[in-house]
Amino acid sequence: MSGVALRFRTYENRHHAGQPIHEWLLAQGRELGFEGGMAFRAMAGFGRDGRMHEQRFFELAGEEPVVVELVGDVAQAGRMLERVTTEGLELAWWQVPVEHGVTE
Repeated sequence: MSGVALRFRTYENRHHAGQPIHEWLLAQGRELGFEGGMAFRAMAGFGRDGRMHEQRFFELAGEEPVVVELVGDVAQAGRMLERVTTEGLELAWWQVPVEHGVTE
């Protein structure tokens, strides 16, 4: 199957609507009918500000990058981006074409 992977970057300590943003994004993705979704904690990363966020620094506990990936179609990705924008969230995102399926 052809589709897209919609990815968002956030940080472990960021919240929205009373829950971690990665959990909120996954719940929204399920509600919008995406084929699947996952959240990954990154070992290290940086954003537009250039500031490094790494697991090894105790003083940055909770600031580790988290990537949320949702797999679905282009229309679902568009609806998800609209929802994130409507909620006032400022998140880095990217969308890439994917082939997906299930092995037998």
